[in-house]
Amino acid sequence: MKATSNLCRSIFRDQKGQNLVEFALVLPLLLLLVIGIAEFGRAWMTQNILTGAAREAARLAAVAPPGGSVALAEARGNSILASAGIAATVKVNDPGVSYGTVTAKVDFVFPVLIVGFIPGLNNITLSSETSMRREF
Repeated sequence: MKATSNLCRSIFRDQKGQNLVEFALVLPLLLLLVIGIAEFGRAWMTQNILTGAAREAARLAAVAPPGGSVALAEARGNSILASAGIAATVKVNDPGVSYGTVTAKVDFVFPVLIVGFIPGLNNITLSSETSMRREF
């Protein structure tokens, strides 16, 4: 009985720093996972804001008379982006004909916060385009 007790003590005595080494190996992977989830969430939120701004600009241009409110539609989309702190601009393409298709597009270079942590991942280009048929 005493021999097995001494054997167990000698085995565990050799593993004193094992927990520290395992933690040091797992911590970078855990941090990468958590930061990656946060960055993905930021990019998704930004993409949704871009989509909303393009949709709002296209809708405003689609309900106005042909050729009448491109500047107003772009200003509305840009105000949505500005309220979210996104430095991008909405471009509206209006063919100027009745029942034509109005298109609003916005492009944004999304800055990744963990620059240098993952090589080659400095910026991601996000874009959104919405087309709507003019209502009259």
